[in-house]
Amino acid sequence: MNAALAIAGIALVLFILWDAFETTVLPRRVTRSFRLTRLFYRSTWVPSSALARRLPPGKLRQGILSAFGPLSLILLFAFWASGLIAGFALLHAAAEPPGSISFGTNLYMSGTTFFTLGLGDVTPHSSPDRLVTVAESGIGFGFLAVVIGYLPVIYGAFSRRETNITLLDARAGSPPTARALISHYGQPENLPSFVAFLRDWESWTAELMESHLSYPVLCYYRSQHDNQSWLGALTAILDTCALVAAHSDGEIARQARLTFAMARHAVVDLSQVLKVPPHSGGRDRLSHEGLEAIRADLKAVGVSLCDRGEAEKRLTEFRLLYEPYVCALARRLLIPVPAWSRPAHAANWQTSAWEKTAAGAPDHVAGDSPENQEHL
Repeated sequence: MNAALAIAGIALVLFILWDAFETTVLPRRVTRSFRLTRLFYRSTWVPSSALARRLPPGKLRQGILSAFGPLSLILLFAFWASGLIAGFALLHAAAEPPGSISFGTNLYMSGTTFFTLGLGDVTPHSSPDRLVTVAESGIGFGFLAVVIGYLPVIYGAFSRRETNITLLDARAGSPPTARALISHYGQPENLPSFVAFLRDWESWTAELMESHLSYPVLCYYRSQHDNQSWLGALTAILDTCALVAAHSDGEIARQARLTFAMARHAVVDLSQVLKVPPHSGGRDRLSHEGLEAIRADLKAVGVSLCDRGEAEKRLTEFRLLYEPYVCALARRLLIPVPAWSRPAHAANWQTSAWEKTAAGAPDHVAGDSPENQEHL
């Protein structure tokens, strides 16, 4: 047996199996700096995002960005399988007498064994080679089972994430904004419902953090509509909680702080997982006039406003806790950061593709406007 080939084959197989285990089975984030999966996504996302940046805003650009997440998952499975087949081919070559079978034949035999085809045109001759064949067929069968079981978990988490994002459409607009959300609860009698809403989104952000830390590929999965995204929804909730917590006291301020803490925890941890350092957005998202309008909306809801100077100071402190991370994630993932004020166009539930065509609406969405692109 060729010891060098055997050691190289075992090392390659174990390295890929451990990386697949950390990615698909281990239910916690991995802090190790070098990972095969991280290297794969870095190598594939950089050219994909560069291509998308060169395209004008529109369907083609959004189509490329939307396809990256699902397509990258398939390519990752193929990458793992190719590495395992190559590793077992090295083991087959090590178990056979030198020069008896070419490496290409060993690679072919490894592929048919890994996918449990059992063609029989190439068979192992030595006892170590037979042992390698049995081990490879078992690992190949288990690998396929894990892959098949992994996809429903990913799409189940994606579906739960998107449900609340869709529900936010009628409450906060498309894309969602803090002012539109506050205006939705425009009467004092709706204040308890507003508190309950923030409590529900505390749970949503907790589930988002757990699912996206365990399966970071979900960060690349896009929503059904181009003007909706998980990062946009998370930003709108952070904006709303920062406004409420900075300008008021009482039960709603307490719940706003709890939701803010959970949402900020999510955005910071996801930045760490994706290796995205905090970055300023370049320009202030909230003007003085916009803040005054939002204060009036808060007062209409029944929120007891604090002193203006103290409230603005606290709001600045809240914004510094999350906006650099949000802007950095938006730049990396090419997801527009929503504004603070209500969008001028209709929400998704108020229109359709036929109505947009009849009205002569532009092909791109508001999220791709030049103003929003400054945050990318």
